[in-house]
Amino acid sequence: MKILTAELMRRADQLTVEKTGISYSMLMETAGQGVFSEIEKYLTSADGGEWNFVIFGGKGNNGGDGAVVARRIWLHRLGKVKFYLVGRCEEMKGEARANVEILRSIASLDSSIEWNEVVTDIPDLNASRERLVVIDALFGTGLRRRVEGIAASIIKLINQLREEGAAVIAVDLPSGLLADSNEAVEPHVRADLTVALTAPKIANIQFPAAGANGELRIVRIGTPDVLLDQVVMEGWKSEGTGNIETTEIEQIRNWLKRSQCGVTAHKGNAGRVMVLAGTIGRTGAAALAAGAALRSGAGLVMVGTPVSALPLLVSQCDREVMTLPLPETIDWGFSAESMKQLESILNGWDALAIGPGIRSDSVEARSFVQRVIEQRSQPVVIDADGLNALAPWPAELKGSSTVPIVITPHPGEMARLLSLTTAEIEQNRIAVARQLAMQQHLIVVLKGAGTIIADPTGRVVVNGTGNEGMATAGAGDVLTGIVAGLLARRSGPAMEAVIAGVWLHGMAGDLAAATIGRRAMIASDIRDHLYRAIIYAGGTAV
Repeated sequence: MKILTAELMRRADQLTVEKTGISYSMLMETAGQGVFSEIEKYLTSADGGEWNFVIFGGKGNNGGDGAVVARRIWLHRLGKVKFYLVGRCEEMKGEARANVEILRSIASLDSSIEWNEVVTDIPDLNASRERLVVIDALFGTGLRRRVEGIAASIIKLINQLREEGAAVIAVDLPSGLLADSNEAVEPHVRADLTVALTAPKIANIQFPAAGANGELRIVRIGTPDVLLDQVVMEGWKSEGTGNIETTEIEQIRNWLKRSQCGVTAHKGNAGRVMVLAGTIGRTGAAALAAGAALRSGAGLVMVGTPVSALPLLVSQCDREVMTLPLPETIDWGFSAESMKQLESILNGWDALAIGPGIRSDSVEARSFVQRVIEQRSQPVVIDADGLNALAPWPAELKGSSTVPIVITPHPGEMARLLSLTTAEIEQNRIAVARQLAMQQHLIVVLKGAGTIIADPTGRVVVNGTGNEGMATAGAGDVLTGIVAGLLARRSGPAMEAVIAGVWLHGMAGDLAAATIGRRAMIASDIRDHLYRAIIYAGGTAV
């Protein structure tokens, strides 16, 4: 699913009107009807009875959408409606004004609708909070700055009503958020349900802003897919914006089908993964990565580790994992001699994973990581101390389409790679991931809530699976193993394997959380639920 900026959303509406003959008024009517339908579905899960609706509408198109929603509630007798226009109707334009005026006319004839203008004073809502639904239609994608004045007071009132028991539903995105930013600008509405129009916006899918959505639902209002694709590509070519999408289960299902083994398969052609990981005290990271690579479908997995770490590693690994003891430094890390021993065997593996638990605090370890990556002849996944060993990222180190480099940093590691602060990374997650991917020809997996996957073409995919229970030691090592295992299948573009790996990792975490809860989840639970995630996405045949 495409993710749109505010400008791309405006352009999508414009093209729809120009190319299809659908008018702006029809778009607004369809939007209001779509939001109403989602509200109706949302409320049917509660006990029957009449609802009390309070709708706050702004002077722009979002307020017009809110007026259509109010009319639909009245038409379907879903409950009593109080509509508050924040501003004066005479200051409105076009379809938004027309729909607000229609609602005012209906209100003059039917007491089940109350119509008000809010200019200076906050309305006094004495109604019971029980069965109260507040609909936020103040601001949509047109907002460009922090909300102030009476509108800011209304936002605070909406949040207070929610704290007192009202359900809050936002139209397109919670008011106060800026459509193109992941910043949780204050004040902003905190919704229980957000109904986004046509496609999600960046604020709908990137945290911390996305935390204000509550549940997110998307309604299409008339723009054909071909026009959305055109808008996105035009925006990317002309301004370098857009080209962002969310993962869809159909993508994962298709990749799993393409990469499944045939009936004549054997372990040698099911994917061979070499994992370079683990030192004394950190062997668990290596064991988790290796086990995840096996569970992802790799036919052979070997862990190369410093010789002193081998006994403990063997006791922690799955029995099916092979091991390779490597020469070590005086402080038990990977040494220059390790690379010499590996040179003759690395070509025999379909994918490499390097970094979990290796320690990066010595010159020899840093040199070892860089030499492995420079001399590789297969895709490589770099995580954890493998990334720290390369920080800041060497300008001369670049991936390619034939031997891709996949990096999986968390924001702190990304900050070290780019010599930025973690705060700077978090404020510009999409931009920094995309820039590094394009500059160094990498596939960048920037972990966190709404993990970002960026490739050298500038394409960005935002993953939608996963939960906060995965914020646990070793979860990243499991991801490293999964991605390496899928890359080892060599089934089509590496980007598609990475997208599938990130999605399956998050889904395994979601399934683990459903089984044991988020608080108690540990990384091995994610690995152990991977098989369920694969079945969920594609069935037992893949």
